[in-house]
Amino acid sequence: MKNIPLIAATCGLIAVSGPASALDLAGLLDPNTFMDALEQAGHDEMSPLGMFMAADWVVKTVMLLLLFASASVWVIFLAKIMILRWERGVLRRRYRQLDKLGTLVAAPEKFTKKNGVVSRMVQAALRERASSGEGVQMKAGIKERAGSEIARIEAGAARRMSLGAGVLANVGSTAPFVGLFGTVWGIMNSFISISESNTTNLAIVAPGIAEALLATAIGLVAAIPAVIFYNILARSIGGYKVMLADAGALVERTLSRDLDLAALTDHAGTTPRRLASVPTQAAE
Repeated sequence: MKNIPLIAATCGLIAVSGPASALDLAGLLDPNTFMDALEQAGHDEMSPLGMFMAADWVVKTVMLLLLFASASVWVIFLAKIMILRWERGVLRRRYRQLDKLGTLVAAPEKFTKKNGVVSRMVQAALRERASSGEGVQMKAGIKERAGSEIARIEAGAARRMSLGAGVLANVGSTAPFVGLFGTVWGIMNSFISISESNTTNLAIVAPGIAEALLATAIGLVAAIPAVIFYNILARSIGGYKVMLADAGALVERTLSRDLDLAALTDHAGTTPRRLASVPTQAAE
């Protein structure tokens, strides 16, 4: 367990060091090979792994935090993209099904036993209609209360889909400064070494400065993808919110149509003939 932070640091530093070092990742997964690499890194202070091993504990902590943040950014982005694709596909199919039906009367057979945002909207509309009765004077109140419940369902679905995007924003905005803190700390230690050694030989202080600059490099490695991924997710979530609004409007229109048809039926005593519904364009 004590080697877990070192393994995480190794993976991140190999990614920073370039394709040549990345080819050795499979070999480093072997425990013996990994320990040999660590021992060799102690002698090669100018390699990324060697600079990490030789860095001050504060700089090491900064690097490990940035590597963890970078890994979290990739995990969150990939997970949210897959969830968004799935939810958009389900929402599009449910929208088309309800639009094809044209009424909530037959909806329970297709929606009440299914999960999804549109199914919850349909269930809320049917529940409100059943609770309020069928009186003509209740029609406006039914539509208002059902619309309020549908709006809350839309807001809840959008809020759940936005979870995790704030982490990308925080990493993108703070990672460079965290890396800069590690750099400042490392350079400060290098100047202290200069004063203690009573020499200005660059070969003595260069390793410490390189270790410090590595912290800034890892901070940029974490921040740049975070900013890009956040912008991609923000656009995708914005499109998903538009689809939610379209689905909510469809449920409200369908409920209003059913209430009007029911009122006509009660007034005339016969079931009015309905025109063939023209399918509208599904939410995109």
